[in-house]
Amino acid sequence: MIGRLFRPIKEGFRGVVRHGSMSFSSASAVTITLVIISLFLIFTTNVSRFTQGLEQVVQISVLVDYDYEAAEEEDRISLEIGNIEGVSEVNFSSKEDEFQYYIDSFKDEKTKEAFEPFRESNPMHDAFYVEVKNGSELEEIASKIETVEGVYRVNFGGSSAVKMISALRTIRWAGGLLALALSILAVSLIQNTIKLTIQARADEIAIMRSVGAKNGFIRSPFLVEGILIGILGSVIPVAVIYFGYKYLYEMTGGYVISNMFELIPPIPYVYYVAGVILLIGIIVGFLGSFFSVSRYLRWKR
Repeated sequence: MIGRLFRPIKEGFRGVVRHGSMSFSSASAVTITLVIISLFLIFTTNVSRFTQGLEQVVQISVLVDYDYEAAEEEDRISLEIGNIEGVSEVNFSSKEDEFQYYIDSFKDEKTKEAFEPFRESNPMHDAFYVEVKNGSELEEIASKIETVEGVYRVNFGGSSAVKMISALRTIRWAGGLLALALSILAVSLIQNTIKLTIQARADEIAIMRSVGAKNGFIRSPFLVEGILIGILGSVIPVAVIYFGYKYLYEMTGGYVISNMFELIPPIPYVYYVAGVILLIGIIVGFLGSFFSVSRYLRWKR
């Protein structure tokens, strides 16, 4: 019983060794494919983090009209804004806070002192800072806020913020589609390799079928061989992910361009990505072998 269970594994290893050149070329092709997939996986997951960070940074600034600065009016405005679909949080900032924030934006102390006389006749507005659940809805939500009675002006960074968020989302989806296309290519490469292996063992397969071997018995060693090729092809990509990403993170200090674009910390992130790449290699090897063997067995039926 135990020997029967280990037979596919033993035969799979034997097939990889016996057809070393073909297995090596197929594993090399899988390696190149998985390296590209791993790079795009790291890229797209970090772009997703960038997008989320940008959505959190970009807020809608709502200035209250001078005639509506009474507490009851501002409570009503806050409630109406909070009830708009897509709004996650509404924070109030008094005109005194706004004036202080404006003063603090200057580094030169003399400039700050020059504006101090305006503190008593504060020209600033009371304001609300609105956070949204989805950055792509900024423009739509801002338009709805403008219709609320008592709102003087709405600012949200303009269409450039919306376009940047949309572009990052598009890049993320494009990276995912490319990774899927490369995985399909890897399946095809392994399928061709297993096909050559089957042709080289055609007489052996014919003998097994003549003595009554079932398709599952014939298929299992080839499936193990395909999985082993996938695992061999995953070794270098996993190493590239583990050491390469840690080096990149340390070299950049965890940031790209500015603090807004923060890289995902390498631990435990590299373990998750390496696990995904290894799993993709196993699945690709299994599928490539399965399709190739199944097609051969149906043709020889």
